[in-house]
Amino acid sequence: MTQPGGMSAWSMLRAERDRDAVTRHKLTRGTWRRIMRFAGPYRLDMSIFMVTVVVDAAIGVATPILAGQVINTITRGGAGAATDVVRIALFIAVLAVADALLSLAQRWYSARIGEGIILDLRTRVYDHVQRMPLAFFTRTQTGALVSRLNNDVMGAQRAFTSTLSGVVSNTIQLVLTAVVMFTLSWQITLLSLALLPVFIIPARRVGRKLAAITKESYDLDAKMNATMTERFGVAGAMLVKLFGRPEVEARRFHERAERVRDIGIQQAMFSRTFFVAMLLVASLAQALTYGLGGYFAVTGAVSAGTVVTLALLLTRLYGPLTALSNVRVDVMGALVSFDRVFEVLDLTPAIAEKPGAVAVPPGAGSVEFRDVTFRYPSAAEVSLASLEDVATLDRTVSEPVLHNVSFTVTPGQMVALVGPSGAGKTTTSMLVSRVYDVSGGSVLVGGVDVRDATLDSLRDAVGVVTQDSHLFHETIADNLRYAKPDATDDELWAALAGAQIADLVGTLPEGLDTMVGERGYRFSGGEKQRIAIARLLLKAPSIVILDEATAHLDSESEAAVQRALATALRDRTALVIAHRLSTVRAADQILVLDHGKIVEEGRHDDLVAAGGLYAELYRTQFAVEAAAPVVVRD
Repeated sequence: MTQPGGMSAWSMLRAERDRDAVTRHKLTRGTWRRIMRFAGPYRLDMSIFMVTVVVDAAIGVATPILAGQVINTITRGGAGAATDVVRIALFIAVLAVADALLSLAQRWYSARIGEGIILDLRTRVYDHVQRMPLAFFTRTQTGALVSRLNNDVMGAQRAFTSTLSGVVSNTIQLVLTAVVMFTLSWQITLLSLALLPVFIIPARRVGRKLAAITKESYDLDAKMNATMTERFGVAGAMLVKLFGRPEVEARRFHERAERVRDIGIQQAMFSRTFFVAMLLVASLAQALTYGLGGYFAVTGAVSAGTVVTLALLLTRLYGPLTALSNVRVDVMGALVSFDRVFEVLDLTPAIAEKPGAVAVPPGAGSVEFRDVTFRYPSAAEVSLASLEDVATLDRTVSEPVLHNVSFTVTPGQMVALVGPSGAGKTTTSMLVSRVYDVSGGSVLVGGVDVRDATLDSLRDAVGVVTQDSHLFHETIADNLRYAKPDATDDELWAALAGAQIADLVGTLPEGLDTMVGERGYRFSGGEKQRIAIARLLLKAPSIVILDEATAHLDSESEAAVQRALATALRDRTALVIAHRLSTVRAADQILVLDHGKIVEEGRHDDLVAAGGLYAELYRTQFAVEAAAPVVVRD
């Protein structure tokens, strides 16, 4: 009784804990049909799996019946009784072997189906999320998104393994057991079931209490995870060290962890108390069976073997009954997990390749903006409330950040975008690489509207270096080959040489196999930028976009990066966004943006002479740099 009853009791308690959260969730229409379509590739495996479950359930009921026959044969005695007992015992042994083999088969098919579903779901969600617009990532909590790939995918997997097999197995076992028990003695069966309410009612109360402390535990765990994620990152760790607050951080973390410990103790005691109580009730039910059954056996109403059979079958009755009493919660829990995964898959990527898209001509170097207007999408257009941890999404339509912007960059030309913060410079550059799509007008690369171009050809044509170029926590070689997976080592070294950083990499003990660290923090800002430029050179695009590529570098690093950029821009079209106006004096054309409009355009000297916004920005920056204080040490 211990194992079946105990496991069912714990499942019941967990279901009670999750009942409110599950039943409050509104399922999307058509979820069932989508799940069935999704399960299509596994129909054969699921059929075999269900057959093994049915046969295994039948064996579970047959074994107690045979045990009862053994007792009856012994008590009957007579010639041939010993042989009959041995024969029945051998049959029980055969069933035990069959049960073991079926158990292995169930585990094999369960793992095959479950892990296959996890693979399919994770791959599909990961691929889909990668295609979402940048606005999706700026609004979404990373932890919540990762949870969809882990917790909810695992929950969806349970629908096809533990939940499905549990419902079928418990139903068959319950029906067979009940039929056999009522056939043997309906009086004993009814008396045994009289304690069932005592078996179920405590779970309702304990489950509600457990739900409250479990929710608090989840909230505290989430806060601790967020704290660790922020503090264990390089930037967060640096901030803690610079302000000398490790003791404060440790104390805060300890307080939350201490509460989690207390909740863990409460959970353990609730669970154990409930578990022991359920075992006690099950044992009392068995005692009633033995008491009434023994009385009937002594009076000759039933045989001794029947009493033993009923007592053994009782252990296979309470478990399925309690499990099936929560089947709605189990099934709904699995459906909710699927629904939350489908919720992400139903988000439509804002940037998608049109049917019949054409390739940007190889080597295309022209960029043209035709009367471009752009506004950033609202939260309701690109995100989910559950991923932002808000009740409802903001549906406010933002004002355009670009207004009727038109200009042309001819092949090989360098055009600079300048203007005050928030003028729309970076937004303009992101429309070229189609990070966003225009709200009005059009952007053309090589004479092809970027919305009509194949995504691969557009990515091949346009390369970008930002002010904080990201490097993955992988080797230098891996980061470089992200631009060209089939690049040889010689090509990597050539790109590093062009980026003015080959000598430095050559001095590293691991060379190209050196791990760059999280976000590339093992390297200085200038070194990281030059590795990013090497990646750009390896890609060899015909159009280069530089977004404040030297904004936060010291003079020495800036000079090194500028030399690397000179190589990167050679014979290429360049669209340069610059904070330091001194870096764009040689531009073929300077476009001055203000409040999303081009208010001035021309060359440096002409714009300074015109005395407009560019001249004001230039004089202000020159005055600030000239007046910068010099730190003198005694």
